[in-house]
Amino acid sequence: MRGLGLARRGEELSILCLGAHSDDIEIGAGGTILGLIESGVKLDVHWCVLSAGGQRSAEASASAEAFLEGSKSSRIDIADFEDSYFPAHSRAIKQWLIDLRSRVHADVVLTHARFDAHQDHREVNQLTWNVFRDHLVIEYEIPKWDGDLCQPNAYVPLTAAVLERKIELLHQHFGTQRSKDWFDRETFAGLARLRGMECRAPEHFAEAFTLRKARLL
Repeated sequence: MRGLGLARRGEELSILCLGAHSDDIEIGAGGTILGLIESGVKLDVHWCVLSAGGQRSAEASASAEAFLEGSKSSRIDIADFEDSYFPAHSRAIKQWLIDLRSRVHADVVLTHARFDAHQDHREVNQLTWNVFRDHLVIEYEIPKWDGDLCQPNAYVPLTAAVLERKIELLHQHFGTQRSKDWFDRETFAGLARLRGMECRAPEHFAEAFTLRKARLL
């Protein structure tokens, strides 16, 4: 399978990461971010979490800083929209994203998957496509109880070391989540192994994405 890389070593790449909650970006695309930095891409990242109240705000900031260590430049925005009620706050969230668009000039936008079962995730996806019409939008997946994983059509292979680093950082920074039965190494490694099998990743692990619209040279 021919790979279509986002950037090579030494090249610059600007990414806007959108996550509804404080651990979403890390779970869905954390390995990809770590891998790009490790590969020598000069990464500029604007990391946005739309809902992180109380202790979760501190977790979100610390985790983002850890995942972005070694990037060329980074900015972290944390908003306080009400968790689980994003559809009711759609107008305000859209305005927040419009303001963000005026400040950020990204090559790639990472956002939630279109058919995610969580209402907050779906709202972020719909508003992403509505606001960022001239961008390459890539949708990441979040495993959950609802069993809503879809058939992806884009993959980023991960080295075993990058996967382990992703899992280590997730457990290190999200103490509020560690009591949940799905928040463990087996979930994250198992999904990465399945996606790695689907794309024949050299070290057997990958993150998977949905790429709905792209322009090829």
